[in-house]
Amino acid sequence: MTHVLRTTSPLLLGIMLLMIGNGLQGTLLGVRGTAEGFSTFEISIVMSGYFAGFLGGSQAAPRLIRRVGHVRVFAALASFISAALILFPVATNPWVWTALRIALGFCFSGVYVTAESWLNNSTSNDQRGKVLSAYMLVQTLGIIVAQVILAQGDPSGYVLFIIPSVLVSISFAPILLAVTPTPAFDTTKPMTLRELLRASPLGCVGMFLMGGVFASQMAMAAVYGGQANFNLAQISGFVAAIYLGALVLQLPIGWLSDHSDRRKVILGAAGVGALACLFGTLFSSTYIFILAAGFVAGGMASPLYSLLIAHTNDYLEPEDMAASSGGLIFINGVGAVGGPLIAGWLMGAVGPRGYWLFQFVLMGGLALYAMWRMTRRASVSVEDSSAYVAVSPSSTPVVAEVAQEVAIEMAEEAQALEENAEERS
Repeated sequence: MTHVLRTTSPLLLGIMLLMIGNGLQGTLLGVRGTAEGFSTFEISIVMSGYFAGFLGGSQAAPRLIRRVGHVRVFAALASFISAALILFPVATNPWVWTALRIALGFCFSGVYVTAESWLNNSTSNDQRGKVLSAYMLVQTLGIIVAQVILAQGDPSGYVLFIIPSVLVSISFAPILLAVTPTPAFDTTKPMTLRELLRASPLGCVGMFLMGGVFASQMAMAAVYGGQANFNLAQISGFVAAIYLGALVLQLPIGWLSDHSDRRKVILGAAGVGALACLFGTLFSSTYIFILAAGFVAGGMASPLYSLLIAHTNDYLEPEDMAASSGGLIFINGVGAVGGPLIAGWLMGAVGPRGYWLFQFVLMGGLALYAMWRMTRRASVSVEDSSAYVAVSPSSTPVVAEVAQEVAIEMAEEAQALEENAEERS
């Protein structure tokens, strides 16, 4: 891991600066929008815009890169991000903010695709699993650091909007200066959604539901905090707790997934997440309980994303795994676009509890659907199941495809070891 960090540290540093800037503006807009008098549903539209733009960007970025190259795409989109971040406090109108959020989502998606392809190109095949782990760690830490910065500032002013703009601008340097030859960019032709649904109904339905859960956690947590009368430090702490849970619980759930029936782990994680959301609903007046609920709910949502990808792989041939990543990301993205909208509408109707109720329904629905699917076909044995590879829900298809390739390599290595053991016996 030390060697991996040494060779990829400039790229990882640049990505971390991007994540700090992105995480800061995401929480800040929820706080500032509430202070500006936007309704909960207006803020939800603003927040949903990012995911619509991100979904579009993940589809368009590969074509842009093939047309004009990595460097031009990265520089152009990152410049737009830096400019858009400064415009938010200048035009405090929900429709202007929605347009800016759509643009930000599109640009961040393109920037991530570019940076992730560079990161993948700078890594040898035998180190890609470790690089994925380091990348996910950097992503999560960047968002947590952003909450610490937010807690020290004044959301009613300009400084907190200038900081992420500066961070994004600075991120150019370590990424562009560290880039060696421009990598060839190619993506695997995706499976059709019909083929994906036939191969793994639970994987597809689960990815759609978890898109709504993760987007509502990421986009509406600050809005929830404002409705619940949290101060700025409490809002920052709550958002940080969600991502800290995702960071801490990823590995133990992944280990459990590789040593037991994966559908039972999905059922258990979704059930625990639903209970945490119910807990948040019932004890919404006690801040320490809200932190605990956020930690557990976030700690279940992020691993469930990786669990569902691994479960889908269990019913695919190795040569089809990489092709499935694009479809799964698209399904998750569609769910993410609707998540903040429905959560915002529900919060406007029933108050802060709507934040938890929305996630409770989605996670509870996933648990029930997983339970039903267990009665429809036999499970894959632990020995024949694919490897669990941790992937952040905020990653692009580039990382998802790399994760699939890592899973394929791990499966091939396990098969080779098994064949060698049989030959020796």
